[in-house]
Amino acid sequence: MDRRSIIKHAGIAGVLAAGVAPAVHAQAAIRWRLASSFPKSLDTIFGGAEVFADMVKQMSGGKFEISVHAGGELMPAFGVVDGVQQGTVECAHTAPYYFFGKNEAFALGCAIPFGMNSRQRSAWMMHGNGGKLMAEFYNDYNMVNFPCGNTGAQMGGWYRKEIKSMKDIQGLKMRIGGFGGQILKGIGAQPQNIPGGEIYQALEKGTIDACEWVGPYDDAKLGFNKVAPYYYFPGWWEGGPELDVFINKDAFAKLSPENKAIVKAAAAYAHLDMQAKYDALNPGALKALVAAGTKLRQLPKDVMDAAFKEAERSYEELNQKNPAWKKIYADWSGFRRDANQWFRLTEGTFDRYMQQAKL
Repeated sequence: MDRRSIIKHAGIAGVLAAGVAPAVHAQAAIRWRLASSFPKSLDTIFGGAEVFADMVKQMSGGKFEISVHAGGELMPAFGVVDGVQQGTVECAHTAPYYFFGKNEAFALGCAIPFGMNSRQRSAWMMHGNGGKLMAEFYNDYNMVNFPCGNTGAQMGGWYRKEIKSMKDIQGLKMRIGGFGGQILKGIGAQPQNIPGGEIYQALEKGTIDACEWVGPYDDAKLGFNKVAPYYYFPGWWEGGPELDVFINKDAFAKLSPENKAIVKAAAAYAHLDMQAKYDALNPGALKALVAAGTKLRQLPKDVMDAAFKEAERSYEELNQKNPAWKKIYADWSGFRRDANQWFRLTEGTFDRYMQQAKL
């Protein structure tokens, strides 16, 4: 009996049983939970996870749904990697550098001081060796990762008092995430690692003297300008921080090839969408903050120079004691060097001219 005859006489049940029409085989519905490290109030950075989940649902025709939970709902904001490793949740959306305490190499998956900008980082991850190297590293933590957002270069934070020189850094209690805190500690500050939803209260009460988050749009939502008048730039610790979606390795392995492709494509869409939102929203937010009295300042050169020197010293120290760091950093630093040589001639020169032009 030929295929056409089978379909005619056996009906759909017989077709499926015979295995001759896999395209119409209805896949079982999939329900995952995603734990975010961010509060719901931040529609840009928390929203990256929502964009990711929405795209998965759309591309799967509603057969694959991911519920998104803010930091603290299912687990602490900084507990999401443990949750994914242990299979408590199928996936998480976070900034990998939050977990540099587990291994400093986590920070190379996000941002380290005086690192790449967002375009350079995406190039390293997608067409350099970054994607492969970070996948190998995360495999040891029972996770699969996909880039899922970037904020672009960030601001240098909010301060109760003006920073005029290195003298003002000494003893400064500042909320700062990731590797930047280690570098600030090395030049005399006292870094504090506090989740986004708890920063305002700490700044308001004077528990900390300064804080950094992302940039004008998010910072205005969190209200930092109400308790700290000085807003500094640039955020030398985050030239282009990558957000990732971390997925439990066993959960990902159970997906069909089609659903694996959907997850990858949805993460790529959310990755692009997040920075586009920040680039669209930050200019207006900054204008509003300045109009409301925010005092915009550039970080002094001696502070930048001291931080750069300390960062390079720290990286060399890690090369001596952390094999995972050494392996990834060697490739990362070479890519950064070549990328900056190119950007200096093209993007950098063009941007500097346009920023000085009378438009």
